[in-house]
Amino acid sequence: MVKKKNKPEVKNRKLIAFTNPKSRVSEQFRTLRTNIHFTVPGGKVRSLVVTSASHLEGKSTTSSNLAIVFAQEGKRVLLIDADMRKPTMHQTFKISNSKGLSNVLVRRFSLKMAIQASGIENLDLLPSGPIPPNPAELLGSSNMDLLFESALDTYDMIIFDSPPVLSVTDSVILANKCEGTILVLNSGKTERAHALKAKDAITASTKTRLLGTVLNNVQVEKDFNYAQYYTRAPNEK
Repeated sequence: MVKKKNKPEVKNRKLIAFTNPKSRVSEQFRTLRTNIHFTVPGGKVRSLVVTSASHLEGKSTTSSNLAIVFAQEGKRVLLIDADMRKPTMHQTFKISNSKGLSNVLVRRFSLKMAIQASGIENLDLLPSGPIPPNPAELLGSSNMDLLFESALDTYDMIIFDSPPVLSVTDSVILANKCEGTILVLNSGKTERAHALKAKDAITASTKTRLLGTVLNNVQVEKDFNYAQYYTRAPNEK
């Protein structure tokens, strides 16, 4: 584990599970964590991919806060920015992106050298690193398998923030390496056809278990007017 700082230097509203743990939205992330436990046989899952149908649906915010609530549960968590096309983790956590996943996959740095502290207890970060010309090839390489095995030796949970599944093959490649996948949708943006196509891309092309969906920006009753997150099992009506 990387030695933690006292606190993150940034008060980022996107990290609401840390900055405002008593909020209703933070509680929804804890509900998501609980649902994941109950969805997986034995309640044990050690590797997750978080993806979306398209861009700007909230996958990175979801993966960050999900990593935080698992860390708050006492698990040693590594959050990996596997979106080596449009990475955002370094901006969210205000860390350097000069080295990260891409450097490790081409063996310029070891995993231990590339991991950074989040400032949140039990949570470490692996940013994307410099954008490579061949993200999909790197994610499907034997070096990625070695990275995965090494991370599982140290951490209880690995969460990948991956690109939208309908845009590139990266998420499908990662999903085949992980125990579970979460699909993030935006209630005011995602078209039904795209949501179904994204689900099919995951279930038909991978060996992973689609644990459910996270629906962002649900407009609820006036007394509960906040961005709500919740999960639904893939076959639930």
